[in-house]
Amino acid sequence: MTANLDQLRRCHFAVDLGAARTRVYVKGAGLVVDQPSVAAVNTRTGALIAVGEFAEQMTGRTPEYIKTVRPVSGGTVVDIEMAQRMLRHLLGEKTRRLLRRKPRLRAAACTPHDADPLARRATVETLVGMGARRVELVDTLIAAAVGCGLPVERAEATMIMVCGAAATQVAVLSLGSIVTAERIPVGGEAVDNAIVQHLRHEHELMLPSQSVRPLQLALSGNGLTPHGPATTEINGRDVATGLARSVQVDTAAVRNAILTPLTAVLDGIGKVLRDCPPDLVADLADRGIMMVGGTALLPGFDQMLRQATGMPVHIAERPDVCAVQGLGAMLDGKIEPLVLNPLAG
Repeated sequence: MTANLDQLRRCHFAVDLGAARTRVYVKGAGLVVDQPSVAAVNTRTGALIAVGEFAEQMTGRTPEYIKTVRPVSGGTVVDIEMAQRMLRHLLGEKTRRLLRRKPRLRAAACTPHDADPLARRATVETLVGMGARRVELVDTLIAAAVGCGLPVERAEATMIMVCGAAATQVAVLSLGSIVTAERIPVGGEAVDNAIVQHLRHEHELMLPSQSVRPLQLALSGNGLTPHGPATTEINGRDVATGLARSVQVDTAAVRNAILTPLTAVLDGIGKVLRDCPPDLVADLADRGIMMVGGTALLPGFDQMLRQATGMPVHIAERPDVCAVQGLGAMLDGKIEPLVLNPLAG
């Protein structure tokens, strides 16, 4: 179920189903959907109440009969029916009508590098339920590399790190294919959880779910680097009394809590480099690592990698949308045939 370039050029739309956000690229129209992968459902009637941004705002704030669900986990569709309903609402009637007019509608989608056959099948069935007659699958690492402009078709090593919500994928690419890759089950959600657990254990404070991401930025001017303010005021709920409470949090301690899960990412990078041929590693000393994905924007993450690896580390211009932009470039025929014949194999 892997695609070649000619097949991708026949596709009419592309989908990047991520654990955090869902993005849809329509051929000729560009990026038409970029919304959180969340849906709110009335458990009494089964009715879909909201999707995307509005559903995410409802998280943790709904009555008992309204439940917010995430049909995608770690790049894998875990609830096919809900993923289809979410996609239909995100696309809107106008775009769906446009796609229905296409004869033999074709779709493309990203899949994680180590996705098993069941995960791939779930992605295919989700898009078939949207009306696609054929679905082409492309490795997320390849799509992201193309989307951020890496010269993956050359006989030179390029290293890409896709920092997702549920996992981080690292790979070395050369001649349009993956030489070696590693998937680390640590992503933005692990960083969020580390902050929440630190505040709960050290300050007996429960943090509202919507406050975690803003807190990452508030910790510093420089995130993981020790040059921000010494303390930050945090509002939350007292674990024992249930009352609202404010505490002054030591930012250095929170930075250490964040660093703990990120050490697994460093171990994954080291394994990829150890498994890589020496000639390609020599190329990487100059080219370095390209970071894409939403978690790449965690302040100071790039500097931490730079210090740990001694290699240049770059963040893509728009790291959060690189994968779907790469799919879009393939759909629009902007990629030379040399790139994609061996890409997803």
